[in-house]
Amino acid sequence: MKRILFFCLLIPCIGFAQIPSGYYDGTSTLTGYSLKSKLHDIIAKKTISWHYGDLQNFYNQTDVDKYYDYDASNTTILLDMYSNNPTGTTAYHYTSAQMIGSANAEGLGWNREHMMPQSSFNSNYPMYSDLFFVIPTDARINQLRSNYPYGMAGTTNYWLFTNGSKINKNGTPNSGYTGRVYEPINEFKGDIARSLLYFAVRYEGKLNSFNFYNGTSPANDTSPLDGTEEKAFENWYIAMLLQWNNQDPVSQKEIDRNNAVYNIQKNRNPFIDHPEWVNLIWSQTPATVAPQAASNLASSQTSAYFVNLNWTPSADTNVMGYKIYQNGVYVDYSRTNTIIIDHLTPSTTYNYTVKAYNSSYMESAESNLLPVTTLDSDVYAQDLMITKYLEGTSDNKALEITNKTGHPVNMSKYRLNIQYYSGTNYYSPAPFELEGTVANNETFVVLNPKSNFSCITNDQARFVSDAPQMTYDGSNYIELKYLTSTVESVGTYGVNNFSTLGNVSLYRLPSVGQPTKTFDLSEWKTYPSDYCQNIGSLAASNVNLNIENAYSIYPNPVIGNILSVKGVQLEKIKNISVIDISGKLILQENLPFKNKNTLDVHQLKTGVYILQLDDQAVKFIKK
Repeated sequence: MKRILFFCLLIPCIGFAQIPSGYYDGTSTLTGYSLKSKLHDIIAKKTISWHYGDLQNFYNQTDVDKYYDYDASNTTILLDMYSNNPTGTTAYHYTSAQMIGSANAEGLGWNREHMMPQSSFNSNYPMYSDLFFVIPTDARINQLRSNYPYGMAGTTNYWLFTNGSKINKNGTPNSGYTGRVYEPINEFKGDIARSLLYFAVRYEGKLNSFNFYNGTSPANDTSPLDGTEEKAFENWYIAMLLQWNNQDPVSQKEIDRNNAVYNIQKNRNPFIDHPEWVNLIWSQTPATVAPQAASNLASSQTSAYFVNLNWTPSADTNVMGYKIYQNGVYVDYSRTNTIIIDHLTPSTTYNYTVKAYNSSYMESAESNLLPVTTLDSDVYAQDLMITKYLEGTSDNKALEITNKTGHPVNMSKYRLNIQYYSGTNYYSPAPFELEGTVANNETFVVLNPKSNFSCITNDQARFVSDAPQMTYDGSNYIELKYLTSTVESVGTYGVNNFSTLGNVSLYRLPSVGQPTKTFDLSEWKTYPSDYCQNIGSLAASNVNLNIENAYSIYPNPVIGNILSVKGVQLEKIKNISVIDISGKLILQENLPFKNKNTLDVHQLKTGVYILQLDDQAVKFIKK
């Protein structure tokens, strides 16, 4: 054992970490959960999600032991936090080649350990292969840890491992959980705490959909998640993680691993770069009084498929967000005083109320009750649409998805699914979950990171993933799902699609305005394998441009900063979008002409644009 670690004690490890310039812009004035949400936006914005099978080789870059049991004659030993003994002799070592599936004793091989159990998120991607909390550990210890939470060992011991880590009955104070916990040795408690807190930040917005209750009672609930998006974990677990973060400071091993994972995955663990943020986020003074209620709940836009709600915020300054109830059932939350509720049924009346909540998750009384009746029909697409399917040589795989719904879409409940044939039956591996928001009239690309297309790169794609869903070969059935419902499909379920699809690329015809659950090849134009043109931008031809419509623009060309619009019942226009000639969304506004007939276009550069007014559009030039 050769111990060559050094630590960052009282100051952030900025001197050692290779943080890209500007990576944490916008965080300097934030604290509490506002800081956590900003960090989420930063580390979730652009990542590469690799295949679970890729991790074995990646560990040669991220987890080689250069710190404790380094041997110049063998530089391929993996650092296993479950078995390494920093103060004595480590009982066994592994190379990356010694991965196994299971073991009945320590020292037989290693496998991939999810520090946050994969049962929490049903083994779905991108969580399933996230290197920041999926690490190489001894296979036997991994098995015995099962889905037990980390914790402080109580007096009843079930397993004691060779480096001193153990599985005991929980002895963590104030937990209420009486089941088993796994306690790592002190050397690695901070490493594990910062990994779990990374998980809470990285997957904010999805945490409420994870399995945050896993037991028949709190006493045997093995999940430390509490169902909230902000705090993320139960109080006893947060207290323990903060303690571990403080008692075991960031080490050079963590700094090096953070940089190595960034090179592979393109995001960082902010608590390795700035461990002081842990306390800045979670050490908050709890609120003691429930907030005042929101008021004046109203609808600014009603469609056949969605409603745009807004309200007067609560007067309390400690309000963290608002919970929205549809027909008395909680459906979503908002950090602001607006929200769009979609996936509604035409010609249906819904009743909405809103409750404010604070940092202690105390809720206000309900707002006023707002009944909303959806339209019989409208011009918007009912849901997101797959508009391009690129299939090509080797790893050349890409999907383009477009939003023509008339409103921004929160993608946290969308996922891509694929079906394989095993030789005896068809099966679907765990799906790849989307996230973030896609604006109206915006299109984005999901791309295999190993692809070599001429028209799209990893940097240009919205999602980059080597998950199974992006490894199709022309025989698979691919679908876009909202929760458990199919939104769009390419191919036919339960058959080998190679005779229908094969090695071709498909482009959705501009005349198709609605998603189709059942694949219809007549809605697509077929191109040869590896064909790749105009992907990732909404072509101007896809906008419903009608030169002979009821609206006109003056002056056109627009020479100054003000564009004026003339037309009948201008005040009833629900929303407008300004789109450049490539299809990029530049500007969007709801009820733009309620009290005026002009738009401020000072931010537009010289060029040709399309102004879409509800279901009509007009072309104009900015000089």
